[in-house]
Amino acid sequence: MILRQERLERITTALERSPIVLLSGPRQCGKTTLAREFVPSDSLNYFDCEEPISLARLQEPMTALSGLRGTIVIDEVQRRPDLFPVLRVLADRSDVDARFLVLGSASGTLLRQTSESLAGRLEVVPMEGFIIGEVPHEDNQRLWLRGGFPRSFLSKNDADSWEWRKQFAATLIERDLPTWGVRVASATLMRFWQMLAHYHGQIWNASEISSAMGLSQPVVRNYLDIMTDALVVRQLQPFHANVLKRQVKSPKIMIRDSGLLHQLLGIKSERDLLHHPRHGASWEGWIIESILSMVQPDAHWFWATHAGAEIDLVLEVGGRQIGIEVKRTDQPRITPSVTSALKDLELDDVYIVYAGTKSFALAPNIHACAKEDIAALILKNGVH
Repeated sequence: MILRQERLERITTALERSPIVLLSGPRQCGKTTLAREFVPSDSLNYFDCEEPISLARLQEPMTALSGLRGTIVIDEVQRRPDLFPVLRVLADRSDVDARFLVLGSASGTLLRQTSESLAGRLEVVPMEGFIIGEVPHEDNQRLWLRGGFPRSFLSKNDADSWEWRKQFAATLIERDLPTWGVRVASATLMRFWQMLAHYHGQIWNASEISSAMGLSQPVVRNYLDIMTDALVVRQLQPFHANVLKRQVKSPKIMIRDSGLLHQLLGIKSERDLLHHPRHGASWEGWIIESILSMVQPDAHWFWATHAGAEIDLVLEVGGRQIGIEVKRTDQPRITPSVTSALKDLELDDVYIVYAGTKSFALAPNIHACAKEDIAALILKNGVH
C-alpha cells in the first residue's frame, strides 16, 4: 500500500477552512480510497451516487443530509447536480459542525455547476494518480511506463497493467462520457483521442486534425474540450509577455497520464517505450504533470515564439515567476531558449529538470534540477 500523506494533509487543511471541499480527478485515480480515510464507506455519513442504497437515501437530500455532523462524503457527485443547491443551504448554517467532502470526475461541467451554486463556500482540491515522490525512487521507471492510476501502477506485471488501461479507456469513452451527457459516437471519440496522443506535447492544430478526421474545426474543438473535461487531456495555455516577438497563441496538448498515453500509442513495455520516437515527449509530459501536482502553482502556462524560443512551463508561485525546462538528458545545459525566456519574461528563476540525480546551480538564477527535488527547490527558492 502506498501512503499518500501529502494528499491527506491537503484535504484535511481544505476541510478545516472551507465548508465544502471538491476532490476533483479522473475516474479510478484514488479519490474514493482517500475519502475513506476520513469517513468509512459503511458510515451513514458516506454516500455513493452510483450505489442504489445511497441513491435511495438521497431521494430527499435535505432530510438525508441535514441531521448529519462531522465530515460527510458524497462520491461521484457529478451524477447528482441537484445536490448543489442543497449543499449551499447546509453550508450556510452557522450552528452546525458539518463539512462536506464531495468527489467528482468531470471537471469542466462539475466546476461550472459548483461555481454557480457554491461560490464562496467551496475549495477545489485537484487529484490525480500516483506521482513522483509518492512511490519509491526505484519504481519511477515503472511509474512512467504504467502511469499513475493505482490499479495500473500496482498491477503484477506490464501485461495486466496494459489490459487495465485498455479497459479504462474503453469504459470512459463507451460508458462514462455518455452518462455525463456526451452525445458523440464512441468510435469517433476514441479515434480522436488516439490521434491526440500522437500530438502529445505539441501545439494544438485544429485544421490539421479536422482535415485528418474529415470533420469541421468547431467539432474537433468540441471533442478536445470533452476530453479535457474528463481530466484525461490537458490544454496547457500560452503565456503572453509584452515583448516584441510573435508569440504562440494556441494551447499545447498533453495526455495527462503517461500510462494512458502509452496505451494510446501502442507502447506495452519499457523496451517499446525507450525505442519509441515520442519517448522524449512522453518523459517531459510525465515530469510536467508531476510538477504541477507537487507545486500546486497559483497559475501556470507554457511560452513559445514563432521564432523558436520556448520554455515548457511558466509558474506563478507566491508572487514569483518561475520557468521550467524539461529535458531527458544526463547533461543539462543553458540553451538560447532558456536565456531568452529568463530575460524576456523577467523570470525570477529557471529550473532545468533533467534525468540525473543531483541538483546544482548552472548560472545566476538558472538551476539544474533532479526530478525528485523540483517541488522542494521551488518552494525553498532555489539551489545555491
